[in-house]
Amino acid sequence: MTIDLLTLKRNKSDLERKKISSSQSLYDYVKQFYDDDIDVYESFWILLLNINYETIGYAKISQGGVTSCVVDVKIIAKYVVDSLASAVILVHNHPSGNLKASEQDINITKKVSVAIKNFDCQLLDHIIVGGNGGYLSFADEGLL
Repeated sequence: MTIDLLTLKRNKSDLERKKISSSQSLYDYVKQFYDDDIDVYESFWILLLNINYETIGYAKISQGGVTSCVVDVKIIAKYVVDSLASAVILVHNHPSGNLKASEQDINITKKVSVAIKNFDCQLLDHIIVGGNGGYLSFADEGLL
């Protein structure tokens, strides 16, 4: 029987490192995740940041239908641990263009925030991107 040891190492990435300093800079950065399907499917992404709030990674967590998608907090926690992230930002779109946060949006935000605190990671923001442009920042609206 052999045992493989896990190692920690830095992997080279083509991800543009960007310091997130405001909801507007965040919105400008995450627009790149969405293509022509922004008006069709709801998709949920996470942005992973280091201690200086610089981007170190991102992941698409889920893609659903026109009005919703399933978000598994365990998967988000895995990315937090694997990347050694110090902060996370949640991002999803509303194909309808409605920028109002639903009760489900607020609930998943709270669940993720509580879960990642166990890994000394903080939730900085959750933004909703509208299918017809614009965004809502939970941090700006006092919803965190």
